[in-house]
Amino acid sequence: MAFSLNMTISIIKLLPMIVVLIVATGWGVCALYFGDSRISLFRTVLAVMFAISGLLALISLAIPAWRSRLLIIHSVLFIAILVWWLNIRPSNDRQWQSDVEKLSYATFQDHLVTVHNIRNFDYKSEFDYQPGYYTKTFDLDKLEGVDLFAVYWMGPAIAHTIISFNFGKGNHLAVSIEARKEKNEGYSTIKGFFRQYELIYIVADERDIIRLRTNYRQNPQEEVYLYRLLAPKENAKRLFLDYFKDINKLYESPAFYNTLTENCTTTIWLHSRINPEHLPFSWKILISGYVPEYLYENGRIDQRLPFTELQQHVHINNAAHQADQAADFSERIRKAPQ
Repeated sequence: MAFSLNMTISIIKLLPMIVVLIVATGWGVCALYFGDSRISLFRTVLAVMFAISGLLALISLAIPAWRSRLLIIHSVLFIAILVWWLNIRPSNDRQWQSDVEKLSYATFQDHLVTVHNIRNFDYKSEFDYQPGYYTKTFDLDKLEGVDLFAVYWMGPAIAHTIISFNFGKGNHLAVSIEARKEKNEGYSTIKGFFRQYELIYIVADERDIIRLRTNYRQNPQEEVYLYRLLAPKENAKRLFLDYFKDINKLYESPAFYNTLTENCTTTIWLHSRINPEHLPFSWKILISGYVPEYLYENGRIDQRLPFTELQQHVHINNAAHQADQAADFSERIRKAPQ
């Protein structure tokens, strides 16, 4: 009985170290396995060797004679991996997929903003399209407000969020914050933690970036909701300028996408902090599907209807199918009552 009690006490004392070892080893294995953009046999072997090192370090906790030596070896290996990983640098010069090949940027002259490389692809299907870009000048004095698109494809908890700036008379400029993928590269949530993707702000015509999701993505089908944000025009202007400060910065100096800290939703929240009385951080920002509900609870979108009823009114898939390639696509998807 005394032996059992002593063993339990020893395990409890070692528990923090056990947790640290498991987390550090898991992180190091993933960092090595995914490597710098591409998985390779060499890095896979290194990942397996580091996993073995971590396992031996865990075993050594029960063997005092081995403990110090194996923990020191494993710690040195971990530090080496961390230093290497921190020195991986993002790049704008890769073989990009065609939908993220060009970066947008803006030039300013007083209250006029000229946005270059606005994406406007002509789609036949999700992966069959004719690339197209244009340049357009916007008058910041005519910026009326901001809309939020929430795109769902795997239940209510996960959504991709897109901001669109409303310059009136059908002039809408959408910005989607995404992982910039290379040719033949898929998206992985786990890879997004390990400097596998560069960050991109896709600045696009709504006929491109919204119609792609409502009309052409079918596997799985995506459901799109359009919320009009309630905010002063000055807030919209500050948000726009803050967005394009980072868009121009990325055009010159690339940065990494991160699944948790630099994604479509957390980055929007970070930009929103430019405005006074911005919303405090909430778990609903991390669980992005609940962002519209969080905005509703804080009076940032229309509260005249119960939220579940509002959702039905702002679902735009049917309107987008009817509008399809129409020049007034943005106006048509906003005609539904909201």
